Amino acid sequence: MKREVKIIFHIDLNAFYATCAMIKEPYLKNKVFAIGGITSSRRGVLSTASYKARALGIRAGMSLKEALDIFPKLLVVPTDFPFYREKSREFINFLKKYSELILQASIDEAYLDVTELAKTKHPLEIAKEIQTRLVNEYQLPCSIGIAPTLYLAKMGSDMKKPLGITILRKRELKDTIWPLDINDSFGIGKKTAKLLKEKNIFTINDFLLKENKDKILTVMSEKNYLANVNEMIGESNNIVDPNKYALPQSISHETTLNYAIDQEEALLPFLMELSERVYLRLKKYKMVYKTVGIKLKSDQFKTINRSYTFFDYQDEAIVIKNQVEALLQEYYDGTPLRLVGVFIQNLLTEEQLKTEYDLFNYQKLTGKEEKINEVIKKINQKTANSIKKGIK
Repeated sequence: MKREVKIIFHIDLNAFYATCAMIKEPYLKNKVFAIGGITSSRRGVLSTASYKARALGIRAGMSLKEALDIFPKLLVVPTDFPFYREKSREFINFLKKYSELILQASIDEAYLDVTELAKTKHPLEIAKEIQTRLVNEYQLPCSIGIAPTLYLAKMGSDMKKPLGITILRKRELKDTIWPLDINDSFGIGKKTAKLLKEKNIFTINDFLLKENKDKILTVMSEKNYLANVNEMIGESNNIVDPNKYALPQSISHETTLNYAIDQEEALLPFLMELSERVYLRLKKYKMVYKTVGIKLKSDQFKTINRSYTFFDYQDEAIVIKNQVEALLQEYYDGTPLRLVGVFIQNLLTEEQLKTEYDLFNYQKLTGKEEKINEVIKKINQKTANSIKKGIK
């Protein structure tokens, strides 16, 4: 049976943190500014830069000192994760007006299946309307990729920024994405791309040549190789599943840093944001947790996971954040990191916890109650003055 051709959008908000800063402080629109850094000590790094700053060569991952050397009048704006989350929620709620099939990929990007809507309205018209309304109603510029798979939609949204719309059709891939640098293929990491180039695999087209397969298999597993091939030829996942994370056994979020960070104070805001995102998903599923952990990956791709398990179930965000901070302080050794993550495990739904309490703890408490009553009864038999349990 022929697979239905899907029409999938990948919608990527442009320079999202910088955009949020301009929404909060409109005077920044004509300024050269960046997000992050520690202005008092000139230490720290930038998490993103405005387009005006990028035009001067200032970029994410650059140290604050380097950026100020390029442009001494650079304005450095602190991060504001609560406001970013608020604008992100507005973004996702807006997309729900067009389809119920939404998969949020991160705080500033989402996949949208518009296959049904496109039966009555041209996909390009839908994309232009979404793009225009996001700017006019929410001050959120975006780029949109339109394609039959999630991978191709993501590739499309990256091809024209800011405010671009790119359509990628399977029959045109030979001319549209195959000539691209292998670095540009979503899912091929920088380290893998470097190793591939050492094998003379410079473009996506090089990757797809059958005569290069054996060389590629010295860099990655055959399973990974075949998965990448299917994505590049348009035969990969085309399902936008809003329930992808329904009732998980664990909840995690991680972020790849645009630059290597070796300062605890610079890593902590990222971990606090990830902790908040983990907690929001926990509340979405109405669950509780026992275990909190962190994931740290160095710039040499060494990964460590460290966690702490509580005696009883927890349901508060502050507990996650405090434990994440404690784990970072205890286990982080100052190695430059390229990825950080937060996870919680040993999950139960609130209803399951209630059931567990009713069927298990209640029996234990009843047993204790019976023992207490038995002791009181024996004492009362030996004394004229009756003893009763205290009542609060």
